[in-house]
Amino acid sequence: MSALAETPTRGAQSVRRPSAWHLLVNNRLAAAGLCLIVIIALLAVLVPVLPLADPEATAPVNRLKPILATGHPLGTDQLGRDMLSRLLWGARISLAVGLAATLVAAVLGSTIGIVAGYAGGRIDNLLMRGIDMLMAFPYILLALAIVAALGPGLMNALYAIAVVNIPFFARNVRGVTLGYAKREFVDAARLSGKGPIAVVVTELLPNVLPVIVITMSTTAGWMILETAGLSFLGLGAQPPQADLGSMLGEGRAQLFTAPHVAIVPGAMIFLIVISLNLLGDGIRDVLDPRLRSGALARPGPVTDVAGDRIAPPNTHKDATLSIEALEIGFRSGRDVVPAVRGVSLHINPGECLGLIGESGSGKSVTALSIMGLVTSPPGFIRNGAIYLKNEDVLGMPETRLIASRGKRVAYVFQDPLTTLHPMYPIGRQVEEAIAAHQPSGARQRREKAIALLDKVGIRDARERAKHYPHQLSGGQRQRVSIAMALANEPEIIIADEPTTALDVTVQARILKLLRDLQRERGMALLFITHDFGVVSQMCDRVAVMKDGEIVETGITGNVLTNPRHAYTRRLIACVPELGAGDRFLERVAGLFQSGKEQA
Repeated sequence: MSALAETPTRGAQSVRRPSAWHLLVNNRLAAAGLCLIVIIALLAVLVPVLPLADPEATAPVNRLKPILATGHPLGTDQLGRDMLSRLLWGARISLAVGLAATLVAAVLGSTIGIVAGYAGGRIDNLLMRGIDMLMAFPYILLALAIVAALGPGLMNALYAIAVVNIPFFARNVRGVTLGYAKREFVDAARLSGKGPIAVVVTELLPNVLPVIVITMSTTAGWMILETAGLSFLGLGAQPPQADLGSMLGEGRAQLFTAPHVAIVPGAMIFLIVISLNLLGDGIRDVLDPRLRSGALARPGPVTDVAGDRIAPPNTHKDATLSIEALEIGFRSGRDVVPAVRGVSLHINPGECLGLIGESGSGKSVTALSIMGLVTSPPGFIRNGAIYLKNEDVLGMPETRLIASRGKRVAYVFQDPLTTLHPMYPIGRQVEEAIAAHQPSGARQRREKAIALLDKVGIRDARERAKHYPHQLSGGQRQRVSIAMALANEPEIIIADEPTTALDVTVQARILKLLRDLQRERGMALLFITHDFGVVSQMCDRVAVMKDGEIVETGITGNVLTNPRHAYTRRLIACVPELGAGDRFLERVAGLFQSGKEQA
């Protein structure tokens, strides 16, 4: 028995989503950056109690001693001062000033960005034009001008660095705020009686805060580098006080005679900046909600298949599609969450098979696995086989599998906006589907695309081909998706709940269109739904799926009139009946109550 099959049926309930800390530590580069910056920060915090020489005490007799000299592990500078002591004190000052500048820039820039994005209109124009004026100056020249006006010194360098980085925070935060300001939950907060300040603090700020944290984490290292640059030019720390930038500036005169005087502070600047950048990248990945699944790596072009996969033989050699004992899981750290267990299906040429089950039962994962579209990581196929005619899909070379997508197997998804590109006219997108598998001239592709649009019921197809997805209704967009699926005359179309988001009348038209096209072209159709009413209209056979397993299969009429599994009976009972009234609700409640008692 496979490792995945041995996993308990309810194992998915016991596996917890990895925490932010777990994800950060699993990112090796981010973890290395975290360890390095923690060590440097601890040394900087503890430097007053460490047994170090006075960083300002000069000893000309000990000037320019090399690294590992007696009593001076990192040597001495041109005035005989201990380099180790000055390095740690300098790192303390550089970290404090750089992080303080980051905090000031984040608070001021984020405030400007949130206010501008939420208020809009004249306030937005006024604030953003001021930000544009700041951005019109090269940032380093602006920082030099500010320090020149205020006078050299660490505090003035802090102000200068903070000011020149305010536009970066303001622009980023404003862009995100604009996306949230018109959302429904913000409108609901206004309707509940909340004032502008309350809306900003309770509704917008929690959504924008991850962006602010990410921006701070990725810019802190750069701002420390800018602070060191001003000190290098003599505009930051003033003698006898020193930070890393001023140490580097003082050491450049001894670069050829005693290079360690410049190399030591330069190396510390490098370590601080690179560790903060690595940590910032890790924090960005962890806070991105799209990566919270634990899949920090770039997804592969096809679903991973276990090397020890057991591939059963094809028991339906005449079928267009045959799935044999398919097992799919998702890695969550060291655990495996089973999603599909021992699924076996087949679809004959010209047949429509309905795959029905509640949300989360594994229908879409099964459908996506047919063409290797389950995201890896974290998904992988542990066992089983998928046959197109008699060819094992899971054993295909990657290039052949990718070439089969759209050519032999085509998909129609629930939301057509996930299929259609918002920036291209629909005609061009249908042409791209044709060009992917059929070498032809531009004019020929255009005419075929228009013919396909006309075939699926798009009126004035030639003119409509110039329109963008946002100019079409939901039903029209779904018809375009069907046209793209038909572009290369596939052997099988997989329709994954293609009418769920549509109103009843449009749903009926789309269902009729799919059924008519399937019968006309003799294609196989795998129709995924959670509605037995739709199955009764569309499908020749039906397979009922629950918790990743097929619990019942059969001819649609037989399953509807004589369901064998309790779960099938409950699904059928959920189909509304005209005139049933309260009896319908009582019947459904009774079936579900009995189902719980059986469980």
